[in-house]
Amino acid sequence: MITRFAPSPTGPLHLGHAYSALLAHDTARAAGGQFFLRIEDIDSTRSRPEWETQIYEDLQWLGITWDADPMRQSDRIPAYQEALQTLWDQGLIYPCSCSRRDIAAAASAPHEGEPVYGPDGLIYPGTCRAEPTGEMPMGQALRLNMAKATERLSAPFSFTQTGTGTITTSAQDLIEGVGDIVLSRRDFPGSYHLSVVLDDAAQGITHVIRGEDLFEATQIHVVLQQLLGLETPVYTHHRLIRDDAGKRLAKRDDARAIATYRQAGATPAQIREMVGL
Repeated sequence: MITRFAPSPTGPLHLGHAYSALLAHDTARAAGGQFFLRIEDIDSTRSRPEWETQIYEDLQWLGITWDADPMRQSDRIPAYQEALQTLWDQGLIYPCSCSRRDIAAAASAPHEGEPVYGPDGLIYPGTCRAEPTGEMPMGQALRLNMAKATERLSAPFSFTQTGTGTITTSAQDLIEGVGDIVLSRRDFPGSYHLSVVLDDAAQGITHVIRGEDLFEATQIHVVLQQLLGLETPVYTHHRLIRDDAGKRLAKRDDARAIATYRQAGATPAQIREMVGL
């Protein structure tokens, strides 16, 4: 068993991060497996070295150890470009110049009916969808043609979730409920969906343990794994840690940051108790 924790260095880790990291770490250790750390720093405008340093300090204080040097997504650009080129050569991705405002306007047009939302936000209306020609452009958003992608996949498209079993979806569900997702952004040759799939494969992750907020996105990741010939891990989507009002924690919740508890004299054992471990 190989698990991982993959935080973004865009703010302080909070109790929700502690729960996810401890759960993945403890599960691997109990099975005699390995635990890896990955720094998801593709958001160059918000990622900060000081937040990355604090991630290491917080995790070590919690008693979490990892079995290899942390992987950093900013070091993985060639791998993302290679995967994008593979998909481009297969005619499965196309350039898109639409802004978020353009997409919202197109999706809200009277003849479109009610806007449809999927795991990646508004379903893209297909404004720029076309057969890719020439060389793959750089510095431009690239989208997956989901209709063409599903033609390449072995149906039914499924993945295993611990405690739930095998989850299945269909080509129609993917086309209508997910749509043509962004696989490369203008400012970075990759997206969360592409990078997380490639990075999990590169680290040999066998069991992905993450929050239930990413449950719907897992079907996207299974699609990409099949298109790129990668193994699909076993997925577990755990409960989220919420505040007293029932709202999920975010990095702006500094009052629940691990560092805040540390400074107030809390112990790692108390943090475990707070998150129900």
